[in-house]
Amino acid sequence: MEKDGKQLIIGSRDSLLAVRQSGIVLDYLRMAHPEMCCQLLTMKTTGDRILEKRLDEIGGKGLFVKELDIALRDGRSDLSVHSLKDMPAEIPEDLPVIGFSGREDPRDVLVLPEGISDISQADLTKPVGTSSRRRTLQAQELFPRARFESVRGNVQTRLRKLDEGQYCALILAAAGLRRLGLDKRISRVFSVEEIIPSAGQGILALQGRRGVDYSCLDGFFNERSAIAAATERAFVGALGGGCTSPIAAHAAFMDADDSGTNAWQGNKNGSCSDAVSHCSSGSGPHAESRPEGEMMTLWGFYYDELTCRSYRKKITVRAASVEEGRAAGRELAAAVLAEAEG
Repeated sequence: MEKDGKQLIIGSRDSLLAVRQSGIVLDYLRMAHPEMCCQLLTMKTTGDRILEKRLDEIGGKGLFVKELDIALRDGRSDLSVHSLKDMPAEIPEDLPVIGFSGREDPRDVLVLPEGISDISQADLTKPVGTSSRRRTLQAQELFPRARFESVRGNVQTRLRKLDEGQYCALILAAAGLRRLGLDKRISRVFSVEEIIPSAGQGILALQGRRGVDYSCLDGFFNERSAIAAATERAFVGALGGGCTSPIAAHAAFMDADDSGTNAWQGNKNGSCSDAVSHCSSGSGPHAESRPEGEMMTLWGFYYDELTCRSYRKKITVRAASVEEGRAAGRELAAAVLAEAEG
């Protein structure tokens, strides 16, 4: 999409969080290219409509992107904004991921009912609500006395169910709460060592049409996010995991604190990703320099359905490119498989 283009329509799910996340992209475009007319097209996806079942029972996270893909293909939208963790493993060749945002806090958090400050005060006869087996399997090790049940719906719906007494606690992504301005609802932040996040958690993925020039977004894309995304998704892919598999991966560069959260994560944007329709050298107003020679730690979690055993491993490697990140993801996956098969 060229800078002097007349219009750019961004497709988004219609939840408040999705709209807020798409607004991050809209705000950038309106600031960097005031001559463009940018609009938001919202829609309810299949995954948003079917709330009574777990995702793995109805087809997986691809249900959150199906309608947005259709809108891209038929020209009703020019760009889609997704939470990367909600994207399926396989991306259509005609609808490539064109770049990634800077990363918000990637960790999972514990949310308690209003008025309760510690889980020891919670009514553990009620379940802890989670949206994935990945969270349940890891949280069970932290809270062996707790019972876990699936909870679906947008963030506001889940919080309402919690405060109405249907659950004693929730486990949610910090990124969503922070983007919604709901930081005060966070009762405890789990370190990456405690609960390894979903691959891509905290990163926004921008998806477009093959062959279209999206140079208007050059200054928005973040290269570190691209490397982290490639690393984490390579780990999941090498383990044969679809988007509903109990697999987790998180990559953090060496300037991270001991929780695995990078100082650069948040609103900082950078250059560009792999598999883009248009890619710049990162010369935009929010560009960051290439992470030449930087070291990255990768955490991985894998649950073997046949043996009902969990595996956790981490490695520290040099990661100055998407290719090195992918190699690191595959390396850690191979180490996990070797242990599982040993």
